[in-house]
Amino acid sequence: MNYPRWVVLSDGTCPTEDIYFLKSVAPWLQSRGIEVKRIDTSYWRLPVMCMPWLVGELRDAHILVCRSLNGAWISWLEDNRHRLSTIRYLIDDDVDAAAQDEELPETYRRRMAHVASHLQPRLLAIADEVIACCEPLARHFSRRHDSVALLAPSLIAAMPSHDHFSMLAPCVGFHGSRAHLADLENITPALVDIHERNKALTFEIMLGGFSPVSLRGLQRVRTPKPLGWRAFQRYRGRQRMHISLTPMRDTPFNAGKTYIKFLDNAAMGSVGLYSARSPYREIVSHGEDGLLVEDTPEAWRSAMQQLIDDPAGARLMAQNAARKAMDIGNPEKARAFWWVRR
Repeated sequence: MNYPRWVVLSDGTCPTEDIYFLKSVAPWLQSRGIEVKRIDTSYWRLPVMCMPWLVGELRDAHILVCRSLNGAWISWLEDNRHRLSTIRYLIDDDVDAAAQDEELPETYRRRMAHVASHLQPRLLAIADEVIACCEPLARHFSRRHDSVALLAPSLIAAMPSHDHFSMLAPCVGFHGSRAHLADLENITPALVDIHERNKALTFEIMLGGFSPVSLRGLQRVRTPKPLGWRAFQRYRGRQRMHISLTPMRDTPFNAGKTYIKFLDNAAMGSVGLYSARSPYREIVSHGEDGLLVEDTPEAWRSAMQQLIDDPAGARLMAQNAARKAMDIGNPEKARAFWWVRR
C-alpha cells in the first residue's frame, strides 16, 4: 500500500522538528516505504520560489508545521488546503506566555508576540490536529481546537559511559538558552558560593556574553558562546558534565515546558538538578536519578555540595538517569504515534 508522503514545512525550528519527528521517527517511516521531506521556509521565503514543483510535492501530502510558519506560506496552505491530505500543527512552547514574560529577551518576546497574534491563530484554523508536547499545553490548546493530541519528547542522543566521574574533576554545567537566563540568575548566588568553597570545581555556562556578570569574572568558569542546534548536538556527544543545572522559576512560560532537559542532561552523562515543580516533579525520582530543589540559593548550594561530596553516589544517579531517559524517551512511542496517522 502506498501512503501519503510527509512534508515538514520548517521555519528553522530544528530542535523541535528533530526531537518529535525528523530524527526520532522519519528514518523509521522511510525504512517502511513512506517518503519524508523537509522544506526550509526560512530559505525559500515565498512559495512562489518553489514553483512549479511545489504543487506536485505537496499534493495529497501530510503537512507538519512546528511552532510557526511565515505568513506567505500560511496563505499558500489556506489557498491550497483542498490539495493536501492533512495539516498538523506541533507546538512545544506557550508563545502567548512567552510574549508576556518581561524577564525574557525583548527580541524573543516580540517574535513570540507576532506568532501569537498573527500566525498561530491562522495555523490553528487550518490544522486538522494540534500536537502538544506536554499536558499543560494540551489543556491550553484544547480550549482553542477540537482535536488535540499529546506527544512527549523522544531521546535522539546516545547515552555515554560515566567514566568521567572517576577521571575528571567535577564540572557543573548550564546549557539552557537565553530564555532561561532569569532562571539561572535566580540561583547565581549559590553558584558563586559553591565556587568559592570548592577549589577544584569548574563551571560551564553556555551563554557567552549573556552569562551572569557575577560568574563571568571567576576563575574556573567557562562561558562559551551558545551553539546552533547541529553544532550543539555534536558538542553534547563529546562533552561530559557531572552536574547539570535546570532551574525554572514559577512562571506561565515555564509551566508550558516539557521535560526535555532531563534527556539532554542524561546525554551529557550528568546528574540533573531540577526545580521542584512540573514537569520535573513528575519525572525525577529524588535522590535516585536526580535532585529536586526548592527555589532558594541555599537549597541549590546544598544540592550541589551533596553531589560533589559523594562522587560515587552522583555516578549512580547519573547512570539511573540514563536508564530512565532511554525509557521515557524511547522513540518507539513516537513511532507508534505517527504510524496511526499515516
